[in-house]
Amino acid sequence: MDYLLLLINNFLRPFAKEEDGAQVVEYALIIAVVSIALVIALQALGGGAFNTFIARVNTCLTTANCV
Repeated sequence: MDYLLLLINNFLRPFAKEEDGAQVVEYALIIAVVSIALVIALQALGGGAFNTFIARVNTCLTTANCV
């Protein structure tokens, strides 16, 4: 029984040390926060022009009438 647990432990140990996936998630969260901050800043600074751009993007994404 101890031998089986040792084999399982040796098999799972490399997966516990793997941290590449955590780095990808961290970068994705940073990009999301920066993107949200950028949209909020552009909306506050841009006023009408930014709102028009967002409306055009929304129209292109929701309808087939995209010019």
